[in-house]
Amino acid sequence: MAGLDRYHAKRDLDRSPEPAGGGETGDPDAPRFVIQKHDARALHYDLRLEVDGVLRSWAVPKGPSTNPREKRLAVEVEDHPLEYAGFEGVIGSGYGAGTVIVWDTGTYRSLTEGDVAAALDDGHLSVWLEGEKLRGGWTLRRTRGGDKPQWLLIKRRDETADARRNPVSTQPESVLSGRTVEEVADDG
Repeated sequence: MAGLDRYHAKRDLDRSPEPAGGGETGDPDAPRFVIQKHDARALHYDLRLEVDGVLRSWAVPKGPSTNPREKRLAVEVEDHPLEYAGFEGVIGSGYGAGTVIVWDTGTYRSLTEGDVAAALDDGHLSVWLEGEKLRGGWTLRRTRGGDKPQWLLIKRRDETADARRNPVSTQPESVLSGRTVEEVADDG
């Protein structure tokens, strides 16, 4: 549970609908990824990869691009519990306040030699996503360390690359509920 210490320290889980974690185990043969659309202080997308029993996480302000020429900023944030992969709802006041939907989800496989956690520690990981909206290869490359390490999320040049496709703007709804963040906020 040590990997979730920062997650717990930032939240009052007695008041937040977010999951506390600790009850779900992953499948090392089919690790999950999730991209959550999060309308907080600023609209952004949270990329999460299942690694060693937690969701390693990055905030991607503009969301993922299917164009290999577009490099997207990805700011590393605290690890999240595996249960967060299915979380949708409205986070009230406090850290992360805003509306969250599951924009895309699926499994991934590493394209980088060796252990995924070690590759992330080294600052470079390439993965193949098998999602409902996104398929194909992406690379995460750390550009700056510190308290909030910054990375670039880059679409790899493969058969799924498409400079004309923009799923962030053309497919705004949740893959779980079919609702947009606005509809979830209205229901919340």
